[in-house]
Amino acid sequence: MTDENRELHPMARRFRGFLPVVVDVETGGFNPETDALLEVAAVMLTMDDDGWLVRGETHLQQIDPFEGANLEQSALDFTGIDPWSAEREAVPEREGLSEIFSPIRKAVKAHDCKRAVLVGHNATFDHNFVFAAALRSDIKRNPFHPFSTFDTATLAGLAYGHTVLAQACKLAGIPFSNKEAHSAAYDAEKTADLFCGIVNRWKELGGFPPPLISEPDDA
Repeated sequence: MTDENRELHPMARRFRGFLPVVVDVETGGFNPETDALLEVAAVMLTMDDDGWLVRGETHLQQIDPFEGANLEQSALDFTGIDPWSAEREAVPEREGLSEIFSPIRKAVKAHDCKRAVLVGHNATFDHNFVFAAALRSDIKRNPFHPFSTFDTATLAGLAYGHTVLAQACKLAGIPFSNKEAHSAAYDAEKTADLFCGIVNRWKELGGFPPPLISEPDDA
């Protein structure tokens, strides 16, 4: 079958040609321009032939604070990260983000999508840190949409009446350990499970695909 005749991946028809990728970051503060990016996790998503969203592999990078980066002690206490620990095997921002972005670009192509869209719990926070680090690193091929995101805090508020990740997961029947939370990989995987659950539940309830609406006659 030629490329022209083959059927598109079902993911390409679900989110306007965007591939959702779940991202969580751990940082040295709240300001993406001045505060260090310390961890980045990206969880890949795929879709089976029946249109059900499924969590895929996780990619994690430990990041060295950029030169002159601010590190708030309260943020380090919250995450438990020691930025200078050799056990982290941290790499510079450019190297770490390049390692995260590479499989995302491949997945976008494999799913016949045109771009990735960042999924996060309070997604603006993660999006801002990823884009600030990419800009500092002069990375030209950022696979993510420059401003669109899917926010699971908003979606969970709609679906379960709660916006806190731990509580939303529990309401959705997803096991959640507060001891393991606040690591980028764990939080990203739980966010991915929550997002998949909400999207699949909407499909199960008949919300997608939407009903065909006929255009009104011109008069």
